[in-house]
Amino acid sequence: MKVFLLLILLLIVVAVFVAWRHGGAAREQRQFDDARAEAQRWYERLGGQVLNLHGDDPATRQALADAGERYNAAGGQLQQAKTVKQCELARESALEGLAYVRAARTAMGIDPGPELPPLHGAQGAGQLTREREVTVQGQHYRAGPQPGTQTPYYYPGGRVQGRPVPAGWYSTPVWKTALGAGVGALGGMLIFDALFSPGFGDLGYSEGYEEGFQEAAGDFGGDQSGDIGSGGNDFGAGDVGGDFGGGDFGGDF
Repeated sequence: MKVFLLLILLLIVVAVFVAWRHGGAAREQRQFDDARAEAQRWYERLGGQVLNLHGDDPATRQALADAGERYNAAGGQLQQAKTVKQCELARESALEGLAYVRAARTAMGIDPGPELPPLHGAQGAGQLTREREVTVQGQHYRAGPQPGTQTPYYYPGGRVQGRPVPAGWYSTPVWKTALGAGVGALGGMLIFDALFSPGFGDLGYSEGYEEGFQEAAGDFGGDQSGDIGSGGNDFGAGDVGGDFGGGDFGGDF
């Protein structure tokens, strides 16, 4: 009798375990399907914009080229996605592409369209609200909130070489690679310092931004010849979320 009861109890435990595993797998599948559908929706929206928009000025052409690159990236990520995380990365790539589309529409002088969900890559980066000009190692750099012939490169905001770089229009795409400005990694760091560091004067930064800047910069101020060259770029990746508008940052952001 006891053996019989133990067998029944064992069968009940096995049945509960199987049902729990089945339910967990079903939940994971639903989460994956939802995440993939969400990424697919933004990917298709980006594709429609990329195919239908055309512009002749340098700022529009560059923004649309960047949007097309993100469209291709999102498509490749969607094809290979097997997890919720991978779907979220594809969604982020599509949203980045749509941020470039909004920039292109702004450069064309037409309505940029509805606001987008915040980009994780732009979290804490802020947004330029006035023009900046600096000269670093004999080269001149500009950045500002509006497109122009001298600032044709849009960046939706993010972290480059470990530090926040705000959304805006730039004369050179220094965020793409440490050599994008024609200088080495140290030169790239100097450009970011000159454009955005509180130590360069006329920008007003909130306490929160300064703390984030110092945290990102690490020991840069103490030894510029140290480990700076080993830092890589880190922008436009990660989990979905963040604050495209720059949160509570004041001053020039």
